Amino acid sequence: MTTPTREREIETVSRQRKRRTRSRTLSTLPPLVISSLQPHEYDLDPACISLICPNCRTWVPIRVAQTERATAKLVPHHTEPAGTEDPVRCLGTYRLVVIDVTIARWSQRLEEGVAETNGRRSNRVTRKPKTAVAPAVMQIMAPLLDSTVTRRAYEAHTQGCAACAPPKNTPCVDGERLAYLATHTKRHEPARTAILAQRDELTERFERSRWYERALGWTKTADDVRLSDIQRTDDVLAALLQSLTPKKADGPQLTDWESADLMSVIRLLATQLEQIRR
Repeated sequence: MTTPTREREIETVSRQRKRRTRSRTLSTLPPLVISSLQPHEYDLDPACISLICPNCRTWVPIRVAQTERATAKLVPHHTEPAGTEDPVRCLGTYRLVVIDVTIARWSQRLEEGVAETNGRRSNRVTRKPKTAVAPAVMQIMAPLLDSTVTRRAYEAHTQGCAACAPPKNTPCVDGERLAYLATHTKRHEPARTAILAQRDELTERFERSRWYERALGWTKTADDVRLSDIQRTDDVLAALLQSLTPKKADGPQLTDWESADLMSVIRLLATQLEQIRR
């Protein structure tokens, strides 16, 4: 039989109780179903179960009771940053949350979304090309014109323009441009002449190298071509001589005109064959 003191000690020991939602206050908003959110908008990790509040779009922890899943609700939170004076509580405070997605299903959906995103987006960084600065009109026309042409154009404009002609000598816009172009081409005429001479020399060297290349190619194949020409001429001569002297005595005979034409062709081929063999 236990003593009363022992019973009192047993009764005064704190008992381990199941956790439950402390506040019974509920939001007037309808319960928030987890499956209606995107996988990246909630986190079902037991260490930090939370979601993005649809009202203030901030991450809010979920207070989950161990006895009833329906009593899961959002913790109280504000719409302003932390440390703000007189903060306003969000309407999603104490809103019920229906957790109808398992942790395994949530992890699978999250992995599928990451795999799809990685396959759709390239890891290569595509740099935007730099836009080249367009050259001025003077820079475009300067290589095409020499100092003589620009000087004559300026003189012709001066004679025909009332503002540029003496005694006013007040150059207009076109006159100023032509004067600048004439001065610019005169200043760069030696460099332009040197560049054109260098370009002509390079072009001549290129054409000469191509001619040497063709000549070298013909030299490599000259023996084969010569042998082919000799063989072809021999075959034609053999065929003509065979037609001139048929094997059968009672065969078709050639007339005098046909024999003369055939002999002239044979003599021509024999001359060509002798020239090839030299």
